[in-house]
Amino acid sequence: MQFGIFTVSDITTDPTTGRTPSEAERIQAVLTIARKAEEVGLDVFALGEHHNPPFFSSSPTTTLAYVAAQTQRLQLSTSTTLITTNDPVKIAEDYAMLQHLAGGRVDLMLGRGNTGPVYPWFGQDIRNGIPLAVENYALLRRLWDDEVVDWSGRFRTPLQGFTSTPRPLDGVAPFVWHGSIRSPQIAEQAAYYGDGFFSNHIFWPKEHTQRMVEFYRSRFEHHGHGSADQAIVGLGGQVFMRRNSQDAVEEFRPYFDDAPVYGHGPSLEDFSRETPLTVGSPQQVIERTLGFRDYVGDYQRQLFLVDHAGLPLKTVLEQLDILGEEVVPVLRKEFAALKPAHVPDAPTHAARVAARQNTPEEVSA
Repeated sequence: MQFGIFTVSDITTDPTTGRTPSEAERIQAVLTIARKAEEVGLDVFALGEHHNPPFFSSSPTTTLAYVAAQTQRLQLSTSTTLITTNDPVKIAEDYAMLQHLAGGRVDLMLGRGNTGPVYPWFGQDIRNGIPLAVENYALLRRLWDDEVVDWSGRFRTPLQGFTSTPRPLDGVAPFVWHGSIRSPQIAEQAAYYGDGFFSNHIFWPKEHTQRMVEFYRSRFEHHGHGSADQAIVGLGGQVFMRRNSQDAVEEFRPYFDDAPVYGHGPSLEDFSRETPLTVGSPQQVIERTLGFRDYVGDYQRQLFLVDHAGLPLKTVLEQLDILGEEVVPVLRKEFAALKPAHVPDAPTHAARVAARQNTPEEVSA
């Protein structure tokens, strides 16, 4: 099982000091956070895509390429890549290039995005969000799978004899996760292609996440990719930890209360009770995270949000130390002990290349 962190790249005022970091400071902080993630033994660093304030990450491939050059084993991903407003041709090119630069240590999470004004900025209509996601991904798959592509659709000009370059590394495209909070159509898309399904698992009660994952698993099996419990599932989550749970609550409360996404709403206690947000001791985070398996089954990737809402860099790095030293080693051991042998590990480039080289046709040849 893979453990890591994801960032939404927000630039938020620290409510305890009134100070807002500059874009340059925040960008450099995220690079430091990514390097720290590898240092403490995490597996994955994922970066979102946004095109509006208060976020900075309009070009995640640029940032991830820089991180790739400064790390050795960290798996790099997005959280998310906007399949609706990006041209599939550009996605195919950019992520194949990143895949080469990172030596295969890259995958991507596709999503529709939840910021309505982004659509017209890129010449699209939010009312076409689902059809755009379906058509654009179908084209992206063709661009990666086929050397020469002839294609026509509803939302972009046709392609005739087009070859996307560079070609995917070792002939194997980056693994794709389809990220969604509330759209069963996206879970269906992930299941249809046999891709991964990533449930953000931050804002909704566990019953909602359970329904979405169960739907994806059932459709994965329906489309013939394996049994339902072999479907590839990832979860998000947000944590804040201190040795003493009361200290964690006291320190995090002002950040929660002013957070740009969920601030000025339910209390920290209510939100923590109704969603997977865990603010407390490392042991509480371990117990809460292990409990996710009770309602989604064995899964392959767990990402935590740790740098949201104006938390200072020093605090974020402390959170990573706790994750790497006290939380993730226990989670690795416990999840591994529970996982049945027929449930696959998280996809990696090396494993997917090996699987392709050992297909039944080639073995029997």
